[in-house]
Amino acid sequence: MKIIDLEPGDPRLESELLPVLRELRPHLTPELFRDIHTAGHAQGLRFSAAYADDGACVGAAGWRIVINTGSVRKLYVDDLVTSENARSGGVGHAMLAHLEGHARAAGCYELNLDSGTHRTAAHRFYLRERLDIVAFNFARELKPLP
Repeated sequence: MKIIDLEPGDPRLESELLPVLRELRPHLTPELFRDIHTAGHAQGLRFSAAYADDGACVGAAGWRIVINTGSVRKLYVDDLVTSENARSGGVGHAMLAHLEGHARAAGCYELNLDSGTHRTAAHRFYLRERLDIVAFNFARELKPLP
């Protein structure tokens, strides 16, 4: 397996990474993904892709380095997904190791992510990978104003 960081404008973002990312974020269209990536890149959003030996993209991660008062400096994982046909094959473990490498190189004090409460299989994976449950995440949906 090979994991690479994809730069803005790389055609593999849409042709290879996006189909895997859509397994986690099915609402993403190519246009919306481009808009999010353009605005998010200015805020530090980066994408990494895992490739199987046959060249197929089997994992995707969206991440950024965040500076805040709580963690000081952390690598926050926006998205982490392994293609359904490649799960339980070490892709997620390799992706986390890749992201941890970025975090350590950037002087981060933690690697952090949120996971939907309904994603129990993902939670088992994160606990096996020695991530701790350290917070609750609260949200309020905001409807656009008419």
